[in-house]
Amino acid sequence: MLRSWLVAALVTMAFGAVAQTPPPAPAPRPKFESFEVATVKPVEPDANRGRLFKMDGPHRWLATDYRLKNLIALAYDMNPKTISGGPAWMDEQHFNIEAITPGEIRPTRLEQMQMLRTLLVERFELKFHRAEKEFSIYELTIAKGGSKLKPAAHPDDPPYIVGVVYPGKIEVPAKSVTMDDFVAMLQRATLDRPTVNKTGLTGVYDFTLDWAQDETQYGGEVPKAPEDAPLPPLFTAVQEQLGLKLQATRGLVNAMVVDSAVKPQVD
Repeated sequence: MLRSWLVAALVTMAFGAVAQTPPPAPAPRPKFESFEVATVKPVEPDANRGRLFKMDGPHRWLATDYRLKNLIALAYDMNPKTISGGPAWMDEQHFNIEAITPGEIRPTRLEQMQMLRTLLVERFELKFHRAEKEFSIYELTIAKGGSKLKPAAHPDDPPYIVGVVYPGKIEVPAKSVTMDDFVAMLQRATLDRPTVNKTGLTGVYDFTLDWAQDETQYGGEVPKAPEDAPLPPLFTAVQEQLGLKLQATRGLVNAMVVDSAVKPQVD
């Protein structure tokens, strides 16, 4: 009896000692205010190479075949039509960027954009001011039959959304995104005018959107889908696949006026 009591006491003490051991402190997350190193090179436009940005591994960030206006639109989640002013080359000269991100953690898209904004100010000496202007816009609303969006499987994961160009179609895989994330992607690259989220949806969602692109999308830089493409056009796909609706209208948008910019020096 005494032996059994002693063993139970020792087990209890052992578990208590383990429970009282504090967990290791997580590594501090970098602030991601700027890239550690970045190279900016002017390049000739190449339709086969295509315009894209991505993390190439956990620390290497790439942007390929971007004009300065498109870099600004990417960094600030804006439609290029809402960016005015600046030198003529801002809409003509193409650039490639290769950069290394700080720390040991892969930055989220928002953190990548913060570092890109710093690069634009430092390397292009970008100066601008904001102004509210009226534009032809699209409003994203819920379609008559209701939303078809499904809640995200991992809502706490960083949002992931990207447009992938295939022969004859565009595919947008989206994980853990809000409707603001979706609208930001549509207006900064896909559509030919600013886009505003009017869905009222506040959740986080997973979805895949597929459509047959036309010449008004991606600045006309992707080939138009063939007439017999098996997928619907974008506006139909948004309604059929997501239960949402893109509607053309006019409205006030927070625009950007570029006061000055300088071509970066090439090493």
